[in-house]
Amino acid sequence: MTRIVVLTGAGISAESGVPTFRGPDGLWEGHRIEDVATPDAYEADPGTVLAFYDARRRALASVAPNAAHRALARLEDAIGPELLVVTQNVDDLHERAGTGNLVHMHGELRRALCGWCGARPAWDGDLIDRPPCPECGERMLRPDVVWFGEMPYDLDRIERAVVACDVFASIGTSGAVYPAAAYAALAASFGARTVELNLEPSDALVPFDDARAGPATELVPAWVEEMLAVCT
Repeated sequence: MTRIVVLTGAGISAESGVPTFRGPDGLWEGHRIEDVATPDAYEADPGTVLAFYDARRRALASVAPNAAHRALARLEDAIGPELLVVTQNVDDLHERAGTGNLVHMHGELRRALCGWCGARPAWDGDLIDRPPCPECGERMLRPDVVWFGEMPYDLDRIERAVVACDVFASIGTSGAVYPAAAYAALAASFGARTVELNLEPSDALVPFDDARAGPATELVPAWVEEMLAVCT
């Protein structure tokens, strides 16, 4: 069975209406990244940071999975655990499309993180009013989002999958944020075939075996059909 790892970034959700992380103006929904996506920003102005993520969490209700998300879910239906989707996104569109074998390496908007006990409860409400942690009762909940300077989740699991895969696909990611930016080169060094599906070519460490430019909603379903022909 062909083992596939798919890394997804903001580009796969952009066509669903989710703003991309790195816009041409260097802002993230009108905010400087350093003002809303670092531990220092949270310490200096927690109200602004909490309000920013509360708004983003509420906005998830107005977006839906697109054809690219659904295609990956269809691939998982066909090959099961031989596919691992690793996403840098904090939205829940992969889950809502039906993908189950999924790693959110940068956390999830629909979870909170307790600064006191470390719990990561599912969370759909606002955090601005400092509600108590459902595990310990302390009012130290923050968004369960990995900020710059923090360690992404499940790196050991991801690396094991990357070095063992036969095909590595990078979808809608800039190739500028580490460690995710190094995974294609790592997979290639262990013999995997690499493919990039992106609106524009990224700044990859090592050239992809197959690089395709265009919208994710067009490229991903077509690529999945190719994989289904090979894997099933």
